[in-house]
Amino acid sequence: MKRSLGAKTLIYPTPTWVVGSYDKYGKPNAMTAAWGGICCSDPPCVAVSLRAATYSHASLVNRQAFTISVPSQSQVQLADYFGLVSGRDTDKFAATGLTPIRSELVDAPYVREFPLVLECKVLQIFELGLHTQFVGEVVDVKADEEVLDDAGTPDILKILPIIFSPGQQRYYGVGGELGQAFAVGQEV
Repeated sequence: MKRSLGAKTLIYPTPTWVVGSYDKYGKPNAMTAAWGGICCSDPPCVAVSLRAATYSHASLVNRQAFTISVPSQSQVQLADYFGLVSGRDTDKFAATGLTPIRSELVDAPYVREFPLVLECKVLQIFELGLHTQFVGEVVDVKADEEVLDDAGTPDILKILPIIFSPGQQRYYGVGGELGQAFAVGQEV
């Protein structure tokens, strides 16, 4: 029998994304976010939810753009740091030694050292309560050559993205392959 845990934000997995934006002064900023995911295939869109209290929130509203930089497991300390301090008080790029790259397609920076990047223009904004959900149309995806497979597609086992566990407040890594999607179920 399943035990009721109440209404909570417990879903697995959640991503560990670094959301890039420019503040009102044009300073590059980034924050770690876990409340996000794919929300549409055509046009390709992702959604990320931020609290209005975050420094990045106003930047996404004002600039109507953001990037998602996906850090690798070896970059977990850097990714966590981006969520520990506020861009109001700290130049996170200077503090970490990471490099902000100005997108040529949207008005937002991304992290050069992280292996996968999505450049997004804000398509919709939804006020949901404590969080605001920003739906971003993916204008481009950029990936380091070394994380691509032979077909030129990002390979999860080369990217090794970080998974966040909201219940335990811990980071985890990706495990091995379980089967081919849209095929393994045919064996039932």
